Amino acid sequence: MTENTVTLAHGAGGKQTSELIEKVFKAHFANPEFTADDAAVLPKAEGRLGFTTDGFIVSPWKFNGGNIGKLSVCGTVNDLSCMGAKPLYMTCAFVIEEGFPLDALEEIASAMEKTAKEVGVKIVAGDTKVAGKGQCDGVFITTTGMGVIREGADTSGKYAKPGDAVIVTGDVGRHGCTILIARDTYGIESDVDSDCAPLWATAESVFDAADNDVHVIRDATRGGVGTVLYEIAEQSDVGIALDQTKIPVDERVKGVCGMLGLEPLYLACEGRFVIFAPADKAEKIVEALKKGKYSQNAAIIGRVTAENKGRVILETEIGTQTILPQPKGELLPRIC
Repeated sequence: MTENTVTLAHGAGGKQTSELIEKVFKAHFANPEFTADDAAVLPKAEGRLGFTTDGFIVSPWKFNGGNIGKLSVCGTVNDLSCMGAKPLYMTCAFVIEEGFPLDALEEIASAMEKTAKEVGVKIVAGDTKVAGKGQCDGVFITTTGMGVIREGADTSGKYAKPGDAVIVTGDVGRHGCTILIARDTYGIESDVDSDCAPLWATAESVFDAADNDVHVIRDATRGGVGTVLYEIAEQSDVGIALDQTKIPVDERVKGVCGMLGLEPLYLACEGRFVIFAPADKAEKIVEALKKGKYSQNAAIIGRVTAENKGRVILETEIGTQTILPQPKGELLPRIC
């Protein structure tokens, strides 16, 4: 390829398409199951399967701590991991805007390769389309992932029970804050970086520590931890009480949120789980998490109650209680 940007010819199905796939995608994604045929043929899997699909349209495509390619693998891996599924295979479909730089596309594919290798997930098939100038914003990625659910794992947003501990695997709101800074809308300078990370090893450590007795694991992406808590409270018909003093927030995120009047609990995470587990397993889970690469700031932040069903109650630093406002509208569109 002699061009330095993606052209409509790269999506036409001819020579340029083949060159793009060969020199960018196949170069980074090649593995024994990677196919040039219409569908990948995979070995038979033993056990229950986890299956998920997600789309990624983050703007800007590159941010401090990652890019849309890393994000697409992490998002897929983490959704499977929440269900106790060891990620095995992924497919990815690219919609690329005409004029998008080829070196940027190379950077995205390289990030996907690196992240997939860290987890052990294989990218086995995909699709490439090129949209006309202005028809999409840079590059969009859609992924599908499949994994095998570990024996004994059974999680769902419907399974939270009164008495459960509520655990987060690290500080909250960092990805949403990072995207806000990257857009330079408010002229704020900060070195805050995204928490974007693949979390299968994190999930595995939780299941191991709790002997699979984990009720809910949820990936706190759009809407952040606060939105996840409201979703679980509704699904399980329970109340949730949070201790504000226990919620870990990076000092840089606190600073930005203080200036803009934002609530860190409603800023997106891309490398954090919210976990509901029996209280007698909670300390052991947190102890295991603190040994992990991406969960050293794990903390128990609250408990599930039989009262205040469908609500999240925040116990403040001065000992008072208030209802955490239910999320509405869009604080930060296009964060994943």
